[in-house]
Amino acid sequence: MIELIPAIDLIDGKCVRLTKGDYSQKKVYNDNPIEVAKGFERMGVKRLHVVDLDGARSKHIVNVDVLNAITSETNLIVDFGGGIKTDKEIELAFANGASMVTVGSIAVTNPELFLGWLDKYGADKLILGADVRHGKISINGWMEDSEEELLTFLKKYIEHGVKNVLCTEISKDGTLQGPATVLYREVMSAYPHIHLIASGGVSSNEDIIALNEAKIPAVVFGKAYYEGRIDIETLQQTINKYKPE
Repeated sequence: MIELIPAIDLIDGKCVRLTKGDYSQKKVYNDNPIEVAKGFERMGVKRLHVVDLDGARSKHIVNVDVLNAITSETNLIVDFGGGIKTDKEIELAFANGASMVTVGSIAVTNPELFLGWLDKYGADKLILGADVRHGKISINGWMEDSEEELLTFLKKYIEHGVKNVLCTEISKDGTLQGPATVLYREVMSAYPHIHLIASGGVSSNEDIIALNEAKIPAVVFGKAYYEGRIDIETLQQTINKYKPE
């Protein structure tokens, strides 16, 4: 059964969404992300994906107070990303309640540091962020493209024990045009034992049901929920009834 992971993206302490990672295409959905998190918890959600967009752009954590409030005032498992570039930043995220951290840019720019974190904190605590544009990994809040090819990038770290991968197709993100299912199938075919979290483009309950049928382990969604296109409680009931062939 696919794991449902709603997203809260933060700018200036507010719950926002971007389109294709473009900071100029920002829409504020709620001024109080703590209440949004509590609402997800009331629906039976167990896990939350929190992204510090200010941190991703600034290259250091900015919205740490929001992270602390969410983890203090709910029982949600929170994975947190955005601006984690140093030992101090990753320690700050865990100290403020993050159960896991998502790290992408550092895995490209400083592999030794990422592998050190993997060794120190363990594979259950780290999520490898693989944000893809034109087949290459993008970094620093999607403002820069690297020369790293997706499957080669994943292989390098899976061989070192990485189990959790968050893969975002940037061209789909925030567009409500449907997820990059073909890409996720390709990743799962190459690495069937990883916990792949699909991200980008989800537009409806039906999109998530299709990902579940494709045996994608987990999905992050945000804009579709905030735009009223996803009914989490109905989705949970449908997925719970699903029986794989």
